[in-house]
Amino acid sequence: MLLDPRGPRFAAAVTTVVLIVVLFTGSGWLALAQAVVFGVTAASPRRGPYGLLFRAFVAGRLRPPTELEPVAPVRFAQLVGLVFTLVASAGYLSGGSGVGVVATALALAAAFLNAAFGLCLGCEAYLAFRRLGGRVIPARVPVDGS
Repeated sequence: MLLDPRGPRFAAAVTTVVLIVVLFTGSGWLALAQAVVFGVTAASPRRGPYGLLFRAFVAGRLRPPTELEPVAPVRFAQLVGLVFTLVASAGYLSGGSGVGVVATALALAAAFLNAAFGLCLGCEAYLAFRRLGGRVIPARVPVDGS
């Protein structure tokens, strides 16, 4: 399955805003809600809440994508985000706000890099692991098949 790369980037922008709110409020419950979003999106990127928002309100206003990206790196990145936000929510909810702040800040840095610069750290880690195993997959595929 292939995805329009602008969808995950839009999701990263929304995630950035959510994680900034988590940092300012120290809300473990909001961090947990973001973890649920990561979990749903990792299970099915096309059914992720932010992806649904992108398709409903943004994609129709844009030109068709010139490239598509494989879904596997996106799923891996969502799983990484899930782990960090679960640690953050556990930290905040158990009174370990230092753990919550650090985990949230790391997740925020990754989300911001993706939103602002299109650099998906989780996707890059996935591709690096695949290369180490001798299996190379393209990061992006032109829509016209060339």
